[in-house]
Amino acid sequence: MHYAYILQLKDGSYYHGYSDDLKQRFKDHQRGIVTSTKNFRPVKLIFYAAFITKQKAVTFEKYLKTGSGFAFRNKHLI
Repeated sequence: MHYAYILQLKDGSYYHGYSDDLKQRFKDHQRGIVTSTKNFRPVKLIFYAAFITKQKAVTFEKYLKTGSGFAFRNKHLI
């Protein structure tokens, strides 16, 4: 499976990501291994979606990073 996910960071902002191994990726975020989130720990997983293909997961992650994706996130996911 392939996953698109949203984390809420310590400062209240959001991080959008993609992974083939969501459990391990979340652990990496928590341990500070991921450069873009290491200074904003602890992180909280607030949403994830599973996809059969990598392309669909990556496409959804990219959508979540757009203005329309922000609106969708705020209205439907959090």
